[in-house]
Amino acid sequence: LADQRMGGCSYDELVKVVEEQQSAKGEMPEPVPVISSDLIVDEVQIARSAAAGADAVLINFSVAGERTELFIQCSRAVGIEAIVSVSTQAEAQAAIDAGARMISVVGVDDVDEKVAVVTDLKIPDGAAVLTIATIIANDNKALEEVEEAWVCRDKGFNAVWVSDCLFKIGNDPSEHAGAIIRGMAAKSSVKWASAKALGGKGEGAREYLGDILM
Repeated sequence: LADQRMGGCSYDELVKVVEEQQSAKGEMPEPVPVISSDLIVDEVQIARSAAAGADAVLINFSVAGERTELFIQCSRAVGIEAIVSVSTQAEAQAAIDAGARMISVVGVDDVDEKVAVVTDLKIPDGAAVLTIATIIANDNKALEEVEEAWVCRDKGFNAVWVSDCLFKIGNDPSEHAGAIIRGMAAKSSVKWASAKALGGKGEGAREYLGDILM
């Protein structure tokens, strides 16, 4: 979050994040993409994100409105990706019409309602749109967010956006941020296992539990 007013970091600190990731080149795991999540209202912010080394910027459709297309074009001009956050199907379609090829569903809690936002969208011939489901932390110690990630994947989302739920850390090894990420990326499903359970039947359950407890 490159917005100090919202409790985030500065662009100078964004540079440090990029440099830290680049130091892992040639190692395992390799550097991860860095996304500048500023509240984009001006092209200068996109230029600053690119200059800082970010791989992408997050554009809030409800804020950018008619300027969304301009911001997407500016992002491409400086060689970074544009992720457009949307909350309704109408916003999602408008974002795609503006040239967005990566959309993130925000402000929607229910999984089926998230799916509805990205269902029956008209995508230009030859184009593909990557869909991201934002997962919000629940006010409990259970691992419901992991199960939500599985459900979102099974319902067609390509990725999930997580933040606060990675820091519900307790004494259990399964609550470590890295374990939660591995759990979300596991190929298990709520059809075969439960992230909230410490045991289970079937290959999926054993495979998942063996992963998150590493």
